[in-house]
Amino acid sequence: MAPSSVSNKAVVTLQPNWPQIYRGETITVRCEIEGGGDTTWTYEWKPANSNIPPTHSEHMISSVTESHSGDYKCKGWKDSYSSTEWSDAIRLTVSSTKPQSTLTADKTIIPVGGSVTLTCSVDGSAGWKYNWFRQTSPSSGDQPITNVNSDRVISVDQGGIYSCRGGRGNPVFSTEDSNKVTIEKTVPNKATVILQPNWLQIYSGETITVRCEILGGGDTTWTYEWKPDNLNTNPTRSEHRLSSYNSHSGDYKCKGRKDSYSSTEWSDAIRLTVSFPNKATVILQPNWPQIYWGETITVRSYKPKAKLSADNTDIPAGGSVTLTCSVNPSSSGWKYYFYRDDRPSELLTTQDVVFQSTGQISVSQGGNYWCTGERGNPVYYTKYSDSVRINRIASNKAVVTLRPNWPEIYRGEAIMLRCEIHDGDTEWEYEWETTSSYKPPKQNEYMISEASNVHSGDYSYAPAAVLTVSPLWLSPGDSVTLSCEVEHPSAGWRFYWYKTVPKPSHNSYSEELLPGSTNGTEQDSYIINGPTHTARYLCRAGRGDPVYYTHDSKPQFVWSGDVGSAVTLTVSPDRVQHFMYDSVSLSCEGNSTQWRVRMFPEDRSSSCFYWRSMTESTCNIYSSQQIDAVYWCEFASGEFSNAVNITIQNADIILVSPVHPVTEGDSVSLGCKLKTGQLLSKVFFYQNEKLIQNDTRRELNISAVSKSDEGFYKCKYSGKESAQSWMSVKAASRPESSSFPLPLMVGLVCGIVLIVLIVLIVLLLLLCRYRRSKDSHSIRPIQSESISQDSSAIQMINLNESQDHVYSSLLHGDTSLYESIKGSEHTENDSHFIRPIKPESSSRDSAANHMINLNESQDHVYSSLLHGDTSLYESIKGSEH
Repeated sequence: MAPSSVSNKAVVTLQPNWPQIYRGETITVRCEIEGGGDTTWTYEWKPANSNIPPTHSEHMISSVTESHSGDYKCKGWKDSYSSTEWSDAIRLTVSSTKPQSTLTADKTIIPVGGSVTLTCSVDGSAGWKYNWFRQTSPSSGDQPITNVNSDRVISVDQGGIYSCRGGRGNPVFSTEDSNKVTIEKTVPNKATVILQPNWLQIYSGETITVRCEILGGGDTTWTYEWKPDNLNTNPTRSEHRLSSYNSHSGDYKCKGRKDSYSSTEWSDAIRLTVSFPNKATVILQPNWPQIYWGETITVRSYKPKAKLSADNTDIPAGGSVTLTCSVNPSSSGWKYYFYRDDRPSELLTTQDVVFQSTGQISVSQGGNYWCTGERGNPVYYTKYSDSVRINRIASNKAVVTLRPNWPEIYRGEAIMLRCEIHDGDTEWEYEWETTSSYKPPKQNEYMISEASNVHSGDYSYAPAAVLTVSPLWLSPGDSVTLSCEVEHPSAGWRFYWYKTVPKPSHNSYSEELLPGSTNGTEQDSYIINGPTHTARYLCRAGRGDPVYYTHDSKPQFVWSGDVGSAVTLTVSPDRVQHFMYDSVSLSCEGNSTQWRVRMFPEDRSSSCFYWRSMTESTCNIYSSQQIDAVYWCEFASGEFSNAVNITIQNADIILVSPVHPVTEGDSVSLGCKLKTGQLLSKVFFYQNEKLIQNDTRRELNISAVSKSDEGFYKCKYSGKESAQSWMSVKAASRPESSSFPLPLMVGLVCGIVLIVLIVLIVLLLLLCRYRRSKDSHSIRPIQSESISQDSSAIQMINLNESQDHVYSSLLHGDTSLYESIKGSEHTENDSHFIRPIKPESSSRDSAANHMINLNESQDHVYSSLLHGDTSLYESIKGSEH
């Protein structure tokens, strides 16, 4: 008959229920029938070796081994044919390794009045209770700590070597003993290191003592521990006597130990520095290369050297100076001894000097002084100091004079220094003192032919001259003023003025002195009258004998837009403004073998910068960035062309305006140009920011340009505005006679006749007042009798041009009164001088009057007189002087 199942459930339990069981522990497995009631059950187990009749509900294993590991199940039998289902399995795992306890401490030193926390643990298992042990010395055994619970964590306030052990179960199963942890207790006493003698600086060879003192140590027998460790000799001592060497340098600390596990804290460190003055050197005497057994030698190291200093090396009349002896680096404990001249065995006493304080004396006698220092027991001596010479000053006064007496001297200049003794009949020996390393000879005069840094710390390098010019752009009749100054202005300078000429062979410029500046000018400005061409100038200054020159100034340009000269620059397209990436052609024309184009600001990367032959007629500029520059040509013949402004615009619109000056009376058209597209509506034109045209003509046409049309122009179109450009207007040249209308011709003839009559009358009246000169005439203003005869300051302006403009200028209605004077023999032939006639009340000072040398044909004189001038002239026969 097959067995039947009952509804009761079998469950296997393990006691104690630890996750990890170790070999040797005792455990019990039990089978429990849920809802079994009063039924008498028999039990069946898996594994089968647990079915030992009679079958029981539990089995105790007193000393488990690895063989007991496995899964355990059970079921209950109600009778021979009725049983429960098998229970769920419970796994038993037995470890063959005995567990190890681990001891940790939150710190190993117990602070004063504090404690340390110890923790004992067994990894990976539970149910443990702990036993604690302490050693009171390294040689004693473990003693159980009985005054603590068997907890996992305890607090201790005694020093010692601690360990622990875990145990569990019944009978008790114990782990291996834990690791040992040494705990030290800090006592409240304080340790202090004392250095004797207490000098901050110790020298090699001096003897010192380091001592450890325990404050409040009482009658306790202390042992001592030192840092550095080389002082921890056995038995440990409270002090060490050292004959100092470099190896003794460092920080020293100590602490006192009451027993093996109770000590003070480490003392504060005291630093010991052992110095080797100057260079650490050992001297061997006698210094033989080979020493033999039994010979006597001496090994000596350098000692520190005393230093003697004086607050002044010269004793003033009736005064004294203070001498100070010291040891460097500074340290304490020294006594100092002073000596004078060559008597090292004779110490200076209070009869010789005044002792002010330790290391200081006051002396009133001249001589060589020196000192030494000593300290310690046994006495340690320094080396003797270097001597200091003290001079006693006589009542006579020495004065140094400088010739020339300029406030600033430059490298390379010649100067004379002289030492003069006031009230000094004695034959003196001279001594010089300077702040430099160079000392002049012992004479009363010292000539420096070329000053340099060895003579003084206050010399400057050669200064540079700085040139400014005004104006930068020429208008007809302008004078150009050159002004030169010296960096860091000083006295005594004369100024030299130069015009530069292109020099292709060296890709540079040669210099030509301007008239009147061969020996330099006292004035720091120079006026050039009536230049018409672009030119490049520089200056420099000089002074002294021989002349000492500054560096040349940076060159400065004066530009002329006049295209009437023999060399010219033309631009295509002929306009000032151009778009970026436009190709602009520059052409230089003239009678020369080579040419190049220059620009300001300078751009040496441009292909136009380099010299080229006249067969290469143009060069092109093609810019990818915005440029606003002045361009001109330079020729191998030494000439400069007219200059033009060219702007490269990063814009959508530009103004089309002539790049060269426009002649009065000519017609000119200004336009507006778009980068892309056509002009379809109104264009606005402005002159000097004033709207002058607003219609659909798209061009600004001026039929006859006048000076009033000169100015800045710009245009606007469809909300876009061009940059401004300057349009220059120059005076018209003399028109052809055929262009005059008949009435004007009649007026010209009448005017000429009238002027000739006036000139003849004046010449007759004044013929008796002047002597004849050699075929030369001068025209000058009639002076009143009160005008000074000194006319040396009258400035002569040589125009060096055709006389057309002289007469042309007279046509504009001048009201000055002139007289024509026959020139003196010193005046160049065929030249005329014109100046205004001064009234009777004119000042005697005629320095500002200007004499104008015409040197040109007289064509325009008569032409200008035809324009109705109201000036009155008289012609005066010049004197022979």
